[in-house]
Amino acid sequence: MKTLVVAATFPEVSGLCEHFLLKEGRLMYTPNFDVLITGVGMTATAFALGSTLNSSYSQVLNLGIAGTYQRSIPLGTLVQVTQDIFSELGAESPAGFLTIETLGFGKSHFQEINPEVPFQTDLQQVNGITVNRVHGTKESIKETKDRLNPDTESMEGAAVFYACEQTGIPCLQIRSISNYVEERNTATWEIGKSIRNLNAWAIRFLTIA
Repeated sequence: MKTLVVAATFPEVSGLCEHFLLKEGRLMYTPNFDVLITGVGMTATAFALGSTLNSSYSQVLNLGIAGTYQRSIPLGTLVQVTQDIFSELGAESPAGFLTIETLGFGKSHFQEINPEVPFQTDLQQVNGITVNRVHGTKESIKETKDRLNPDTESMEGAAVFYACEQTGIPCLQIRSISNYVEERNTATWEIGKSIRNLNAWAIRFLTIA
């Protein structure tokens, strides 16, 4: 049983890689797990997984930081995203946003695949959205909350779920909350703290697994 660890950027898993003595690269190997750095965004993620994910992997662990719409979740908190949506996949209309499901061209909602695998965590379970454009204005944030009421926002999560659904490989998405989704203000972000917490959890998980 081998795990594919998937992250958008190397800094998000740098502590994990340092702990396991892995030299930075696009795909890093160990006997029990490999680490894939996909690049930022759903397109880069889909390409990277399309060229890497195969039956030699029994499970996928998606790690990264995320913003949250929920003020009740403290920055630096780890969450398990169990459902993720391509929030922009569809069409605008005078009557409102039309999802890809409404248009009859596919699906935008995806769930973690977890059939009887040792993916047991005590983390808060949340619903996420995956975006090309990170929200940073009152208007776009309100529209998104009114339409979807998400807990978290990332740029890759649903793409990983999609790839795992297509291949039938179990997937676990763990995000560390780095910021609140609000009018863009990077001075309030806690990226360093969130990455440290994420890597500490991942090291424990991979050591036990």
